[in-house]
Amino acid sequence: MDDTWSGVLTVAAVVTVLAVAHAPLGDYLAKTYRSTRDLRVERLIYRLARVDPPAGQTWRAYAMSVLGFSAASLVVLYLLQRLQSVAPWSDGKPAVPPTMAFNTAVSFVTNTDWQSYSPEATVSNLTQMLGLAVQNFLSAAVGMAVAVALIRGIAARRGGDLGNFWVDLVRGTLRILLPLAFVIAAILVTAGAVQSWRTGVDVTMLDGSRAHVPVGPFASQEAIKVLGTNGGGTYAANSAHPFSVPTPLANLVEIIAVLLIPVSLTRTYGTMVGDRRQGYTLLGVMATVWLAVTVAVWAFEAHASGVAGATMEGKETRFGVPGSSLFAVATTGTSTGAVNSAHDSFSAAGGGGLIWNMLLGEVAPGGVGSGLYGLLVLAMVTVFVGGLLVGRSPEFLGKRIGRHEITLAALYVLVMPALVLTGVSISALLGSTRDSLGNDGAPGSPNAIHGFSEILYAYASAANNNGSAFGGLTVTDDWFQMSLGLAMLLGRLLPIVLVLALAGRLATQTPRDSSAETRGSALPTHGVVYGALLLGTTLLVAGLTFFPAMALGPIAEALA
Repeated sequence: MDDTWSGVLTVAAVVTVLAVAHAPLGDYLAKTYRSTRDLRVERLIYRLARVDPPAGQTWRAYAMSVLGFSAASLVVLYLLQRLQSVAPWSDGKPAVPPTMAFNTAVSFVTNTDWQSYSPEATVSNLTQMLGLAVQNFLSAAVGMAVAVALIRGIAARRGGDLGNFWVDLVRGTLRILLPLAFVIAAILVTAGAVQSWRTGVDVTMLDGSRAHVPVGPFASQEAIKVLGTNGGGTYAANSAHPFSVPTPLANLVEIIAVLLIPVSLTRTYGTMVGDRRQGYTLLGVMATVWLAVTVAVWAFEAHASGVAGATMEGKETRFGVPGSSLFAVATTGTSTGAVNSAHDSFSAAGGGGLIWNMLLGEVAPGGVGSGLYGLLVLAMVTVFVGGLLVGRSPEFLGKRIGRHEITLAALYVLVMPALVLTGVSISALLGSTRDSLGNDGAPGSPNAIHGFSEILYAYASAANNNGSAFGGLTVTDDWFQMSLGLAMLLGRLLPIVLVLALAGRLATQTPRDSSAETRGSALPTHGVVYGALLLGTTLLVAGLTFFPAMALGPIAEALA
């Protein structure tokens, strides 16, 4: 079977599985977050943490809980890295340097999983399990909790109660992420992924020399890495390593796992607001962008110009161009950041497509929770703009989008571009940055242009909490460690606070009556017309913001 048909069948398999799982998993998520019953283990956790499950929280209390939990997680993970040399199961690895430990702690707490180091050489198995893997679960659960809080704010009949963050966090972890991660880990182990209590094995190479191969409980972390749209791997080669993803079937499983919860959350949204057409409209927009970018990147990579075999440079022969392109689009369209190929080796147009996928705000389908609340904010901007254009009231499911609401939405939209463009501008002006570039040369040369693309990719990845990178950029100096760390931290927490503030505003409103007269005065928020308007708004916001930067990097390189 040739690559084209293999790729078509892979895409068909992904779409089929997601279509089958969409309704049951989405409804299960809605049932989980709306349930009034607690499991026995959950009651024990609440008792130990002194949490009152029935007690709701205002948006301020919910936001303070998110920020406090994130701050505590950051401190614990930082200390775990700094003390790993004296902790058990270290395998002789020294403490992680301070700025690198800060960058890594921020990265995993914010669901970014950016890695400026080689995991098998830098991080102990204890740090992997107790620190990084735990944050893979918790950061994903935080994203889902914030998305559910926004849904509650939209659906509320008035009152300001967004639920209880601690209950949402525990339920998301125990009832959703843990069971699904267990199933995916079992599939990966069956396929040949490594899962061991040992820290490494000594092997004899073909030339007779001896080598030490790092191993550990990696399949379990691989599972939550993709399911929670995290992306941080246990090997520097990430999902291209045969110990992590040993077969094309395992590659397919990981692609499905990346997209599973973000896609299903659109059903959860429709179910919780009482109108599933709303969720189908969002799903349609997500699917349109995802499919368009997939086709574009696949076409660019399959027809890359250059010497013979150039299309496979930086790609695993196990996956080929289709499997690599599909995986890359799935992970840059979410906040996953996992890679099964070297994105720096993609063609100029193909690599530009991956950057553009992140600069859209990662809403196709986006990260676990973050994709849904990001698209919902854009949906409210669309209602405001569209309503003004056609002379209809700017309302979203009966809730008025007034000055305060649209201000919060606009600030949300502006946070990521401000972080990306500021970081890129300062880095491009710093003379020391040239020493970190894998591609450099005279201004205007292809190498110099690609070097700019490396910087653009890095800050787009950090501010969008993605975590993947153009590998040619070395980011181990203090400037990149700190600036990218701050971009990840602000790119995660500022939007969350703004989303919760918006949810709080909406929750205090009484929905307008849905009678025939009031229905006619508001712009419908479902259907093909509204979906097309939302799609146009999403593309227009990113296009107006980032076209100059894209023109200086990927577009100029593709046209060179």
